[in-house]
Amino acid sequence: MTSRPRDRPWLMRTYAGHSTAEESNALYRRNLAKGQTGLSVAFDLPTQTGYDPDHVLARGEVGRVGVPVAHLGDMRRLFADIPLERMNTSMTINATAMWLLALYQVVAEERGADPALLQGTTQNDIVKEYLSRGTHVFPPGPSLRLTTDMITHTVNHLPKWNPINICSYHLQEAGATPVQEVSYAMATAVAVLDAVFASGQVPEERRGEVVGRISFFVNAGVRFIEEMCKMRAFARIWERITRERYGVTDPRQRRFRYGVQVNSLGLTEAQPENNVQRIVLEMLAVTLSKDARARAVQLPAWNEALGLPRPWDQQWSLRIQQVLAHESDLLEYEDIFAGSHVIEAEVDRLVTGALAELARIEEMGGAMAAVESGYLKARLVASHAERRARIESGDEPVVGVNVFTSTEPSPLTADLDAAITTVDPAVEARVTAALAAWRDDRDEGRAAEALTALKKAAAGTDNLMAATVECARAGVTTGEWTWALRDVFGEFRAPTGVSSAPVTVTAAPGTPLASVRRKVRRTASELGCGQLRLLVGKPGLDGHSNGAEQIAVRARDAGFEVVYQGIRLTPEEIVGAALAEDVHCVGLSILSGSHTALVPDVLARLERAGAAELPVVVGGIIPRADADALRAAGVAAVFTPKDFGITEIIGRIVDAIRTANKLDPLEVPSCP
Repeated sequence: MTSRPRDRPWLMRTYAGHSTAEESNALYRRNLAKGQTGLSVAFDLPTQTGYDPDHVLARGEVGRVGVPVAHLGDMRRLFADIPLERMNTSMTINATAMWLLALYQVVAEERGADPALLQGTTQNDIVKEYLSRGTHVFPPGPSLRLTTDMITHTVNHLPKWNPINICSYHLQEAGATPVQEVSYAMATAVAVLDAVFASGQVPEERRGEVVGRISFFVNAGVRFIEEMCKMRAFARIWERITRERYGVTDPRQRRFRYGVQVNSLGLTEAQPENNVQRIVLEMLAVTLSKDARARAVQLPAWNEALGLPRPWDQQWSLRIQQVLAHESDLLEYEDIFAGSHVIEAEVDRLVTGALAELARIEEMGGAMAAVESGYLKARLVASHAERRARIESGDEPVVGVNVFTSTEPSPLTADLDAAITTVDPAVEARVTAALAAWRDDRDEGRAAEALTALKKAAAGTDNLMAATVECARAGVTTGEWTWALRDVFGEFRAPTGVSSAPVTVTAAPGTPLASVRRKVRRTASELGCGQLRLLVGKPGLDGHSNGAEQIAVRARDAGFEVVYQGIRLTPEEIVGAALAEDVHCVGLSILSGSHTALVPDVLARLERAGAAELPVVVGGIIPRADADALRAAGVAAVFTPKDFGITEIIGRIVDAIRTANKLDPLEVPSCP
C-alpha cells in the first residue's frame, strides 16, 4: 500500500435535537464522543417560527422536530459542558436566526469566551422558507433587513462565523430540478449581498470579507453523477458572480463553500433498509470530487420516513461518513473527474440552464420580487407535480415502491413502534412550566425596556443586533422578541402556488385520473351539489407543505373544488373554514408528529359544531400505533409515505365522502 498525504476530512455532523435542552445536550455530548466533529442543532417549530411553548399554535409541537429554546436559560442548558470557542456549531434557524445567534453569543460571553473565536453557521435564508419550508414570519423586506443586520454584525464582531447558509436543500425537497436549485440559490445570494452592500454598513474595502463568509447548504439526490456535476456548476457560477458582480479579487473569498444534508425526500417507508444505499450514493456525490467537495456533511438516518431516528440510527449514519473518510483512499487523490468530457458536458448544461433562469429572475426584479409574485413557488409546485407523476406512472423507478416491491420481512422494522424515538407527551407541560418560572424570576423591568428599545430600533434604521443581544441578556423570550418585531413589521402569508400549477397527469379515457373524475362527478350528482369540496388543512406549525400542495392540485384536476389556505392554522380556524365553505371532506396534512394532539382537537370541534359526520382524512409521517389510534378516534383514512399514488388517494377520499353520506361504494382505481 502506497502512503500518500491525505486531505483533511470534511466536518461530520448529525442534525439533532428533541424534547428538551437537557436531553439534547446529552445527545450532543454522546455524538461528539463517537467522533462527530461538529454540531448541527435542530430547533422545534415554535422556536423556528417565533412562538413560546405556551402559545396556542405551539400545542403538540414542543420538542417534536427539534429542541425548544425559549430564552437564555434554555440556551445555557443546551450547550452545558460544551466548549463553544472550540466547537463548530451549525444552527438550522431562519426567521428567528438573529435571536438564536444572540442567545448563543451571550452564553459564550458569560463563560468568558471571546466572540471573535466562535465558529459555526446560522442558516438565516428566509427565501427558501417562503418557497418550501414555511417557517417564515415577517414580510420579505423586513426579513431581508434582519438578514443584512446580522451579516454586518458578524463581519464586525464574529469574524469566523458564517452568518448565512444559502439553502437550496429544501428547494429540491419541494421539487426543484438541479437547474432550479442552482439558479434560485444564486438569486437569493445576489439579493442578500446587494442588500448588505446597499445598507452602507460595510465599507468598500471589506466587501471581500462579506462574500467570503457566505456559505451554502445544498441537497444531493440519488442521481449522484448529476448531483456531483451540480456542485461543480454551483462553484463555477459562484466564482463568476463574486468576481464579475462584486469585484472580489481574492480567490479564497470567491470559493464556493457548502455543507450538505443528502436527500430525505427520496427516503422510503416501504423497504426502508434501501435507504442506507441511497444515503451512501448521495454522500458520494458531495465527497468524490475534490474540486467540489463539501466542507460539512450530515446524513439522514435510514428510518426518517418512519419517524424520529434513535441515537443508534444516527450513529449508523455517522459511521458511514467515518468509513469513507478514514478507511478508504478517497482523500489521497486530486480530483478524479478532472478532464472528463462527460462531466464537463453535464456541468456546461447545468451552468447554461441556471444562468438563463437566473437572468429571468433578475428581469423580474430579483429573488424577493419573484417570491412575492408567486413565480418561484408556482415553478416548484409544478416541478414537484411532474416528479410525482413520473413515480406514479413508473417512469421514475423507486426500488421497493413502484418496482421490486416483493420483500422478505425486515428485522429492522419487525417492531415498528420501537424502530423510532418518540417524544414524551409530558415534555410540553414541563417546558411550559419552566417558561412560566423563567418569567417569574427575571427582572421584568429590564425585559420590558429591552423590548421597547427593540421596537424603536425596528421602526428606525439602526442595526437590530445590538437591541436583540440586550433582549437576550434581559431574559426576553423567543415569542416576546418575535411579537415585538411582528408589531412593527407585520406577518406574511406566502403564495401557495396551487392555483397556478399546471395539469401534469393526463385524464385521457382509461387512465386512473379519468376514473376518479367520473367518481367525483357521480358522487356530486348523487349528493345534489355542483362540485365536491375538499378542505386541505395544515394545522399547527408544520410548514412542510409539499404533500398538501400535491393533494390540492390533484384533487383540483379530479374535479374537486379545493379550499387550501396555506400553512399554520389552528384547529379552530380549520373547522371554521370547513363549516363556512360547506366542504364534503377535511384533509389534514401533518409531518411534525403533532397529529396526536391536533387531529383529535379538530374532531372534537367538528362534533361540538354538529358536524361529526363530516369525514376527516389525515396524511403525514404517522407511526402505525398512532394511525390505529386516529382511526379509532374517528378518522376516516390515514395516509403515510407508502401511499405514493396521489390519484388513488383522491379516489379513497371520494370513498370516504360516499361512506359518510351512506352512498354505495364505487371501485377504487389502482395506480400502476
